[in-house]
Amino acid sequence: MTATQQPSPVLATARRAKEAAAELAPLPRSVRDAALEAIAEALVAQTPRITAANAEDVARAEAAGTEPSLLDRLTLTPERLAGIAADVRGIVGLPDPVGEVLRGSTLPNGLELRQVRVPLGVVGIVYEARPNVTVDAAALCLKSGNAVLLRGSSSAYASNSALVEVLREAVASAGVPADAVQLVPGESRESVEELMRARGLVDVLIPRGGASLIRTVVEGSTVPVIETGVGNCHVYVDASADVETAVDIVVNSKAQRPSVCNAAETVLVHEEIADAFLPRAAEALGKAGVTLHGDERWQRADPAVVPATPEDWSTEYLSYDLAAAVVPSLDAAVAHIRAHTSGHTEAIVARDTSATRRFTALVDATAVMVNASTRFTDGSEFGFGAEIGISTQKLHARGPMGLPELTSTKYVVTGDGHIRG
Repeated sequence: MTATQQPSPVLATARRAKEAAAELAPLPRSVRDAALEAIAEALVAQTPRITAANAEDVARAEAAGTEPSLLDRLTLTPERLAGIAADVRGIVGLPDPVGEVLRGSTLPNGLELRQVRVPLGVVGIVYEARPNVTVDAAALCLKSGNAVLLRGSSSAYASNSALVEVLREAVASAGVPADAVQLVPGESRESVEELMRARGLVDVLIPRGGASLIRTVVEGSTVPVIETGVGNCHVYVDASADVETAVDIVVNSKAQRPSVCNAAETVLVHEEIADAFLPRAAEALGKAGVTLHGDERWQRADPAVVPATPEDWSTEYLSYDLAAAVVPSLDAAVAHIRAHTSGHTEAIVARDTSATRRFTALVDATAVMVNASTRFTDGSEFGFGAEIGISTQKLHARGPMGLPELTSTKYVVTGDGHIRG
């Protein structure tokens, strides 16, 4: 870019965020918490303004024939805004990760060494339909001392614009730079691509949404990316499992909320327990509205079972569908999981502790459940208070990402005139 050229709106926004991040990082917890309290109060006070903008998005979505489930995720009501405000207040009470000393020591030469948590800097969030993510992401980033760039979907543009205006006014009233919270300008794919190439201005990108969105950001970004979300989760029912316990866990893993990434998409059953388990599981899953896509053994157990195709084993349904197979051994179950897992959450139901130990040792995932539903892989359920997503990568952050995962570290080394010889 020459001296006479002006930066694009996206890059100009990112530069303001970088400047705001530098101002935000040294602010004490009391100021950041006050900004969050101001956000919670503003969400309630500005409810008519926010819901009016949201009604525009909902009307456009209805006219476009959007599915009812997606319309529901898009819709903001006074009750939902009150709930979002309560969630923000919950974040206020969480421990502050910034400045935490992870380790420290006095070196043999007398230097004092400390490794402390520091904000990442500028965090970009690319996400789909749900406007509540706008507030959740902003609150978590502010609490951890980060500036945030929010790029929601075009379907929620009016809602997100109104929300970000309210958030900026609130944080500014508390002494936090308004540019610590910004909406990435534009509704086109080009604006996302420009954000993905803003290396040096944006420190990390976090995509939240479907497989296509995540793949686009991971494969096209020059900014470091924390990959989140896609969940092809399995439940393995071992030969030693209690049948009723296994049925309850499988039904809960699949049907408690099927549209989320920690819902089970495949059940694998050891052949030694299949005769006892399959009929009861098929009946219970059928009552829950689940369609089974099963192998021949499952089809013999229940005529309502749909024959499974090779694609079923790798499908993240996010619906009332479940792939199902009978396997000859625990090792065969592990081999199936290794071939098809997205690395999110895997579960075993077993009374044999040697089986659970082997399964947890062999399976590579962000979380391995033992005699528990896959639905527990969640920042709130883990006691983190909140999460910005569930990372399925292995670098920096893995699993539910709470406040500590929105920080990096630096070393502070204190001497007394030390020089190296």
